[in-house]
Amino acid sequence: MSVLLLGSLTRIADFDFEPWEMEELPREEWALGDYVIGETVSRPSPLMIELASGRMVQALPGDLVVGAFGDRAATLEGVGSFRDIEGRRMHAMTGAGLFGRATSWSTMVPPPVEFDYRGHIVRDGAKVTMSDFVDPSDGESFDVPTVLLVGTSMSAGKTTAGRMIVHELQSTGKAVIGAKLTGAGRYRDVLSFQDAGAERVFDFVDAGLPSTVLPAVDYLAAIRPLLARIDRLRPDVLVAEAGASPLEPYNGAAAIAALGDNITHTVVCASDPYAVLGVEHAFGIKPTFVAGPATSTSAAIELVQHMCGVPAINVLDPASRDELRRMFE
Repeated sequence: MSVLLLGSLTRIADFDFEPWEMEELPREEWALGDYVIGETVSRPSPLMIELASGRMVQALPGDLVVGAFGDRAATLEGVGSFRDIEGRRMHAMTGAGLFGRATSWSTMVPPPVEFDYRGHIVRDGAKVTMSDFVDPSDGESFDVPTVLLVGTSMSAGKTTAGRMIVHELQSTGKAVIGAKLTGAGRYRDVLSFQDAGAERVFDFVDAGLPSTVLPAVDYLAAIRPLLARIDRLRPDVLVAEAGASPLEPYNGAAAIAALGDNITHTVVCASDPYAVLGVEHAFGIKPTFVAGPATSTSAAIELVQHMCGVPAINVLDPASRDELRRMFE
């Protein structure tokens, strides 16, 4: 008997307690956000499957994994799309169960886990999609003071900085919500915000998106109701991460536009000061401060401050805690 694993893209769904069936659908009916089932065909891989709980497990040959069709365009790891699937073979482009065919993959990370398409999840003869579990009537009202985290690339330290900021804000008595508004489906980033003290956490999966590689108009139509949902909780502050960088095809610029004048602080996370200058030039962003690997040493901090004219804080250094708090007074 095959083991069934529910990837974390299913965490908004009810597949663990409501009945469903599996049915192969013709290629012309495949679409972004469809819930599908893949059978693991590759050997055990260092890349793990992230369950709906956030726990990581290894998918063994023959295991069935429920995920969703989507696209990925990561600069440091991999690129692919469900539209590029040839025959029945597909890959988990993230551990969350983002299914597609990897068309470009970095040699710096293990190859993606390979699956055989077994079918779509269907109910009453109709396929089940991520958007089926989203209330489209949430509206678009949003008026929450927001700390925006942007990066010069993926793995620039945004989630680490966000975790430290959430921790410091909640320690002063503020009600904090954490969110990741762009990226490719994965649960662990926003869970780390919750671990740091956020009262609630959300990401684009809660808006029915497997990733945010899609037309800006479609992205905004999905993300604005999510922001309205956050607004109704009336937090003191939202710590919002825009995954990857605003220049990548994840709709970072659209996310910033959706937040609008609610952004009270902008933290740019960077690998080096030259990248900070690039983001400042491309988007006219003057950060409140810079964080990330570009602030790893005193020499790095001095270089950032000299080149960019803004404060730089190593948020992982306990000695910087008072300075970090002052930024949000």
